[in-house]
Amino acid sequence: MDGIRGLSDLPLPLERPDPVRPSSGSSFADMLGSAIRKVDGLQGEADAQAEKLALGGGNLHETALALEKADVALRVLTRVRNKVVEAYQEVMRMGM
Repeated sequence: MDGIRGLSDLPLPLERPDPVRPSSGSSFADMLGSAIRKVDGLQGEADAQAEKLALGGGNLHETALALEKADVALRVLTRVRNKVVEAYQEVMRMGM
């Protein structure tokens, strides 16, 4: 079929995803756990780069990038956590 590339890969008819559970079968808890593990990995990588630099090896530019990536990832994760807590508190207020 000579249409726009990628459209032939879409399932037909187009189905709406379940709003409660992602179509991939993973739960919110699974996705959150995966995000936490990724942030932890970035933190570990930044620590390793900083240690390597402190011992006289490594590259200052790569170390700075690794530290900044880890910092940004942690900030985003913290904001997500705050939003989840706010949503939970709101749901609890509705139940009263």
